[in-house]
Amino acid sequence: MPFNTTAFSVSLVLSALFISVRPVSICEIRLSNPGKSPHIPSPRHDNKFTLMPQIETILVAEDDTDDAFFLKRAFAKVGVRTSLQFVRDGQEAVQYLRGEGQFADRLTYPFPHLLLLDLKMPRMDGLQVLGWVRLQPFLKRLPAVIFSSSAHEKDINNAYDLGANSYLVKPHNPADLLALVNKLKTYWCETNKSPGAFAKLQ
Repeated sequence: MPFNTTAFSVSLVLSALFISVRPVSICEIRLSNPGKSPHIPSPRHDNKFTLMPQIETILVAEDDTDDAFFLKRAFAKVGVRTSLQFVRDGQEAVQYLRGEGQFADRLTYPFPHLLLLDLKMPRMDGLQVLGWVRLQPFLKRLPAVIFSSSAHEKDINNAYDLGANSYLVKPHNPADLLALVNKLKTYWCETNKSPGAFAKLQ
């Protein structure tokens, strides 16, 4: 039988086509440069999916060093993962909020999301600070909590008249302080919805 060259050529062409279109396993892919790993795009990070605490920084205006120490310890014991910034009187509180003097560096002294104010302080007391805060357009949304040893009705009423968001009386023993700070954490740091971005200081 004579050799059919036409049929043989067609067979070769079909074989070549079959080989060229066969599925290729991912394991069979060869790198153009074996010394380098293939580029794999990093996962996209979208800020809207980043979970941030409601309260990131708390500014505490407290002139009594003992009260400040026990308050700081109570916050640590209840597990508050919030930056606590302390100032010693009302004037320093104003300077901190304005970002003036030693508080000009916002990386070291970030803008607070909650203000914790003692009432009886030198140079400028808590009510004076609160009155000043509520007159500043860039601070009108800043939550302010009075944290004082005074339980006098006059002080409480004055604080709310000036725009306080809450009034807490300092406990007399560490156990009660711990319980109160835990409630503060639960409400202000976990439950309450804080306002949006504060207006910038002009």
